[in-house]
Amino acid sequence: MKVKVEDFGFDEGACMNYVRYRVSGLDDERMEKLIERLEEDTEIDDGDLIVTVFYQKEYFPFGSEEAKVRMDDFIAREEIEMTVFLSSLLED
Repeated sequence: MKVKVEDFGFDEGACMNYVRYRVSGLDDERMEKLIERLEEDTEIDDGDLIVTVFYQKEYFPFGSEEAKVRMDDFIAREEIEMTVFLSSLLED
């Protein structure tokens, strides 16, 4: 399983910040298991699972001044954290 941050920003419709992750390398069984267990928005795109997580402003991982200066580090951290989170859902 490989997790990449695909997009992030502010969603006008939801009035919240979001991070969109692309999860690749899943077989059909694992993808269905994640779709069932995730509360976040999910969709399938070209065989990959797209997970969109919405955040209130104070919890948005890319909203700090430090994140703006060290964006690559913050993106890498988010990808690792989402990989661990999704792996834990698959273990249950």
